[in-house]
Amino acid sequence: MRPNRPVTAILCAATLALTAAACGPGDEEAGGDAKPTVAASLPAPDGIKIPDQLKEKLKERGIDLEKWKGGEWKNWKKEDWLREAGDYINPVIEGLWDPDRMRDAEQPQRPAVDPDAGKDQGVTDPTPAPVTAKQAGPPYHQSVPESGKVFFDGPEGSMVCSATVVKDPAHPGKSNMVWTAGHCVHAGKAGGWYRNIAFVPSYNNAGKPAAQLKGAPREQVAPYGVWWSDWAQTSDQWIATGGPTGGAGAPYDFAVLHVTPEKGSGKSLEETVGSALPVEFAAPAVPKVASITATGYPAAAPFDGQRAFQCTDKPGRLTLKANDPVMYRIGCTMTGGSSGGGWVAAGADGKPALVSNTSIGPAKAGWLAGPRLGPEAKGVFDAVSGKFK
Repeated sequence: MRPNRPVTAILCAATLALTAAACGPGDEEAGGDAKPTVAASLPAPDGIKIPDQLKEKLKERGIDLEKWKGGEWKNWKKEDWLREAGDYINPVIEGLWDPDRMRDAEQPQRPAVDPDAGKDQGVTDPTPAPVTAKQAGPPYHQSVPESGKVFFDGPEGSMVCSATVVKDPAHPGKSNMVWTAGHCVHAGKAGGWYRNIAFVPSYNNAGKPAAQLKGAPREQVAPYGVWWSDWAQTSDQWIATGGPTGGAGAPYDFAVLHVTPEKGSGKSLEETVGSALPVEFAAPAVPKVASITATGYPAAAPFDGQRAFQCTDKPGRLTLKANDPVMYRIGCTMTGGSSGGGWVAAGADGKPALVSNTSIGPAKAGWLAGPRLGPEAKGVFDAVSGKFK
C-alpha cells in the first residue's frame, strides 16, 4: 500500500475561510490528491477582518468573497471548478440551508458497480441476500444520536449524504469531527470540491415523512443546529481516481470534516448531541466480524430522504481490483443518500465503534459496500484532528 499523503480541504464556518469541500449522497467512492493549505477563520461579513495572508491567497485566485456569498459559488464552469484543497472557499452563508432547501436536496447520480465486479480479482464472497432497511426509532437523538445528514451544493443542485459524529482524541468529550464518504466532499477524478457543506445532526429528529415537513420550522428539522465544515479532508486515491460508476477509488472512499456551528455556541458538536463514536482503524478481518449495522438517510425511491434507516448483516468481502484493499459488503436495500453513513461494529474493546461508511452499491439496491479503514484512513483522521489541537 502506498503511504498516505493526506489531502486537506479548508472550509469556513460561522466565519469565512478557504476550503475544500465535498461530493454527494448516492453510493460512490473516494480518494484524494490535494495539497494542504493554511486554514483561516474570519468573523462574518459585517466588520470582517481578513488576515493579510488570506487576502493574498484570495487575490491570487481572483476570488471576491462578497460576490461568492452573493451567489458566485453557483459558477460551475469546468475551468473555474476549484479542485485543489487550497483553492476552495466555503464561507458560512447563514440561513442558506433552510428547512425547505434541506428537504428538497437530492442524491447526486448514484455511483453504481457492475454486479459482477471483483469476481475474479482478489477475494470476493458471494453476493449477499438483500436485507430490508428498517427505520431507526425516533427520536433519532436517542436511538442514533451520532447520525445526521450532510448537505452540499454541486453542478446538479443541492445534494445530500449521511454522516456520523466521531470522537476526537485531541479534544476528549468535545469533538467537532464528522465522518462521511470521500465522494461526499469531492467529485473525484473528473471534478473538484463541492460547496456549502454543512452537517445537521439528528435531522428530522421525530422521523416525520416528507409531506409533514413542508413549511416546518428549522428547529424541527435541525434541532441541534446546522454545523458548517471549516475543514475537510479525503484520500489522495479518491481525488485521483474516484468517479460515479465502476467502483474506482471505493476502497479509499472516506472523509473527515471538522465543523463549527452556524450560530455561535460555547459547546462542541459532541457536547451538543451528547455522543460520538470512536473510529476503529484495526477492525478484525471481514470473516471475524459478527455483524455490522449501517445507518443512513436514503433519498432515492422508495425512500424520501427525510428519515433514518438501518441495515444489520454479517459482512462479506468485496475486492474490485487485485491490488486494492478488500471492502466490507452487506445486504441492504438503502439507496442513494445513505452514502457516507456510518457502519458500526464491536471494536477491539467490545464497544460500538465506527469501522466503515457506505460507499458503493449496485444500480439496483440490494447490497452496500464500504472501505475497511486502514493506514490511509488513519492518516486523514489524524491530520484533521491535529489541525485543531
